[in-house]
This record gives sequence, C-alpha cells and structure tokens, in this order.
Amino acid sequence: MMPTWCPIRYPTSVKKTSLYLQEADVDRLRRLAERAGRSQAEIVRTAIAAYEAHLKADSNFALAGAWEGDGTSVADMPEQELLKGFGR
Repeated sequence: MMPTWCPIRYPTSVKKTSLYLQEADVDRLRRLAERAGRSQAEIVRTAIAAYEAHLKADSNFALAGAWEGDGTSVADMPEQELLKGFGR
C-alpha cells in the first residue's frame, strides 16, 4: 500500500539528480554547506549560477572601447601628464 503523505517536503520546482564527486569534493561541499547554513543542493545551484554568469561575462573586456577616442596613444603622452593624479 502506498503512503498517502510524505514526511519530507521537497520543492516541486526542482528535479532530483545525481552528481559523481571525488571524496575531497564531497567533503568540501559538505563543509561549505555547513558553514553557510544551507543545503548542499543550494550550494551546487549557486555554484552553477555563478559559473554560468562567468561564462556570459564579456571576455573581450580588454578591447572594449579600444577604437573610441581621437586616436592618440598613451605612449605618445608626456610622462608628467601621465603621472598627474598619482601624487607627483
């Protein structure tokens, strides 16, 4: 006979899955969850979200705005002008 109720409530918006982790990672996940006072599943979900945000970040940030401006180079600027605002 099937029980009519379950003593543990699981959010209906999540799906159960399994992860295969090295023993050291299992220990690290357990410690992180204990330290944060959160479930291991919450730690994993937060880590996935942070990883995804990192992947979506602009990886070409060094080139952002590189073609803007009047075309002068800092290499052509006098050293005294470059040092303004640095206490000299």
